[in-house]
Amino acid sequence: MKNKKSRRAYRNLLALTQELSVIGGAAELLHWDQEVSMPAKAIEFRSQAESYLAEQGHKKLTRKRTGKWIKAVQGQFADDPIKAANCREWGRIYERAAKIPSRLVGEVAAASGMAQVTWSEAKKTNDFSIFAPSLQLLVDLHKEAAECWGYEDVPYDALLEEYEPGLRTKALDRLFQELTDGVQKILQEVPQNPNLKDIRADYPIAAQAQLCQEIATAFGFDFQAGRIDVSAHPFCTTLGPEDVRLTTRYDERDFTDSLSSVLHETGHGLYEQGLPKKNFGTPCANSVSLGVHESQSRLWENHVGRSLDFWRCWHPRAVLYLPELAQFTPEELTQHMRRVRPSLIRVEADEVTYDLHVALRFEVERDLFSGELKVEDVPERWNARFKELFGIEVPDNAHGCLQDVHWAHASFGYFPTYSLGNLRAAQLMDAAAKQIPYLHEQLATGSYAPLLQWLRSNIHVHGQQFTPEELMKKATGETTDARFYLKYLR
Repeated sequence: MKNKKSRRAYRNLLALTQELSVIGGAAELLHWDQEVSMPAKAIEFRSQAESYLAEQGHKKLTRKRTGKWIKAVQGQFADDPIKAANCREWGRIYERAAKIPSRLVGEVAAASGMAQVTWSEAKKTNDFSIFAPSLQLLVDLHKEAAECWGYEDVPYDALLEEYEPGLRTKALDRLFQELTDGVQKILQEVPQNPNLKDIRADYPIAAQAQLCQEIATAFGFDFQAGRIDVSAHPFCTTLGPEDVRLTTRYDERDFTDSLSSVLHETGHGLYEQGLPKKNFGTPCANSVSLGVHESQSRLWENHVGRSLDFWRCWHPRAVLYLPELAQFTPEELTQHMRRVRPSLIRVEADEVTYDLHVALRFEVERDLFSGELKVEDVPERWNARFKELFGIEVPDNAHGCLQDVHWAHASFGYFPTYSLGNLRAAQLMDAAAKQIPYLHEQLATGSYAPLLQWLRSNIHVHGQQFTPEELMKKATGETTDARFYLKYLR
């Protein structure tokens, strides 16, 4: 009788997952449209729609009968690793969701929708005061949510849990200290590249788009189940099991802006397309964490796409689409892509200094939620700390604390996953090179299938069957360790 009840509860949870996936897909479609093609004046109604979907999804998830189903399946499927992992993660998701009221979920969604408008205007006019009230509201709402969720040490821990289960502020303090110290030593030892050739020229957008699509296809991205569009801030989103959307942006004078974005977002898209499609939306058919997700994008962008092997392979095709590139050798293009030059903008940062950008954002977020930093003091703190880390004066807020959209999206706790992704990408690539015979020779000839298959088998196919660190140990033999990344940077 008990087993029959458990099986029925499991089927009910699968049906609920499917329903929530439909709601989530609709919400993601609204977000994608907002970033890609929505008229500016539509934002107020769009915010109401996003708020409604978020609130309705939360209500369905946190109904009392869901809790009864969760209780009925706990510990009942030990002989089935997939079902057992689904039940474990359903319990974790339900417990977290049930602690906050649906009203708060709707308020966050609505506030975020409007914040994206004030952020855009603030960045355009270089006026932080336009965005400050929206940021304050989002911080206040997330402080309320953190109190509802509870935390071990500091409120920021509760926000980190949303993106990287098990990650804590104290661990990030140690990690970013190690990364900051390591990067600063490398910067002192490694010469920067001030005399590189200027690659700016005329690169037609249509030709850039064709080249980017050909490279994404070669990596393994399925354009029958995905597409690339244009947005101000590149991203990847999944609307359904066969609908993965990438975006990029174009600069007619610098093709590397679009190329780097497509390399990066293709890595995300490959992970999404590699997840099990059966029972879409269930934990074991979903990505395990953003830190692992980011490892996929950084691996394809940096370890593959910025390498000399990549440019030796792709140089003839790139010249075919963009004739101006004929004046540069593969070595010169590689040097440009891997130049070391501290700069103001995170998404344009070189690989060595990138994590300093992330460390700064982590420190600001941490102190906002501890109460040590007030919203109105963010620009001053940002500029002072940026000068300490990079030795560069921040000229204005548009090139400083207003450059990223993440806070307008209410993504507090998101930024640290970028650095976790860097660490894991280096560690995974090290393991792949040891396990795949002649991997680098294959990459040099444009044969990406062996690497993709290794990632599919070791990362993608497992979904949330394992925790992030269990997954890393299973794939590489060790939990996440910074030494692989620092070695790679050297």
